[in-house]
Amino acid sequence: MKDSDSIRCAGPALGSMGWRGLAAGLLVLAACGAMTAKAGNWAQFRGPGSAGVSEDKGFPVEWDESKNFAWKTALPGPGSSSPIVWDNRVYVTCYSGYGAGRGGSMSKLKRHLLCLGRDTGKIIWEQTVASTVREDTYSGRGIVEHGYASHTPVTDGERIYAFFGKTGAVAFDMAGKKLWQTSLGTQSGNRRWGSSASPVLYKDLVIVNAADESRAIYGLDKKTGKVKWTAPSDQLELTYGSPVIVDANGPKPELLLAMPEEIWSLNPADGKARWYAGTPLAGNISPTVVVDANRVYAFGGYPRVGSVAVRRNGKGDVTDTHIAWSNRTGPYVPTPVLSEGRLYWVGHRGTACCLEAKTGKTVFETRLEDPGKGCYAATVMADGRLYSVTRTRGTAVWKPGGAFQEVSRNRFESDASDFNAAPALSNGAIFLRSNRFLYCVQKQK
Repeated sequence: MKDSDSIRCAGPALGSMGWRGLAAGLLVLAACGAMTAKAGNWAQFRGPGSAGVSEDKGFPVEWDESKNFAWKTALPGPGSSSPIVWDNRVYVTCYSGYGAGRGGSMSKLKRHLLCLGRDTGKIIWEQTVASTVREDTYSGRGIVEHGYASHTPVTDGERIYAFFGKTGAVAFDMAGKKLWQTSLGTQSGNRRWGSSASPVLYKDLVIVNAADESRAIYGLDKKTGKVKWTAPSDQLELTYGSPVIVDANGPKPELLLAMPEEIWSLNPADGKARWYAGTPLAGNISPTVVVDANRVYAFGGYPRVGSVAVRRNGKGDVTDTHIAWSNRTGPYVPTPVLSEGRLYWVGHRGTACCLEAKTGKTVFETRLEDPGKGCYAATVMADGRLYSVTRTRGTAVWKPGGAFQEVSRNRFESDASDFNAAPALSNGAIFLRSNRFLYCVQKQK
């Protein structure tokens, strides 16, 4: 629904079904088992719990191609997806054959999944997946800005799961063997920007936000790719953020997702509704939600960008009871990180921002020196420092606190391509990807 007055009555629009239809009528198949993660693994977009925070220590503060530089590896094509790490291997996706200033025919578009050694950057294996249908044309602003490989893969140490938009979700074993491929729709949003949401795991399910492809969220069987449940809604159009799973092992796990004018909480086991709230964030929603024990924070919107906090653990429509605060300051594209009661990010125009999580009060807004094209990448945190990768002016390392303090700016001067991806943080190593290379930086002995 687009009419804000009708949101509170019907909730997320599911064609003629409405929110109550979602709550009562979805296919239910129970999931079992649990995903485990070892220390040092950065297995999904924004790492453990999708929080953007590493508990590891010893990360470098300064680097370039001669200082704290471990390796770089040329990629077969560009991409905006983030790298992930499991044990001694790094995984990343990219695309080739069409777009990115290379011309070519849409029929030659293909995606790549690469597995590299974390210590050497050597490519251990590479798999390609040809585009099965015609994608949105490489033109305008959206696709040109992020390309055709914008979804960060996810792994449970048994398989790697990737989402390639209209070409579908794909699973590989850890040796690179393709196990299954499932189409999740071939539609396009009204912007024709393509999609960017990353898959997440819940027990025996791979959960994918396929808003652009079919206006639906899917729960897929990890072993077979079979659709276990579907949560469809026209309200999902222009929803580009990734789902977040919280309290996965508790009595009431939640799948949280922000979309234009609403936040949803679903049961990740079956896709059934837990609660929803109307928000003032209209238009496209790109950032992923941030969650703490009491609230979920959503960001984005167009033409007015903002932030909103909603108290968790409601039931049904909680718009009138659970909105904690809203603020007209917020990131348009990147996802913030939460630390000690404050939300931090660097926005797409290069402004470093901080909000109080409890009140929504703006603590500071400070434009970076030499911001270039600002940030699309999510800010992440480790060792008491924030890492914000700008698109064209290196990685800003800065301190959390009540005032902006940049510690260093770190660039690879030989690489003029865009850096659109968030870094992966693992055991003191930072993995960064540009449209040309995958890099590893860590303190050198």
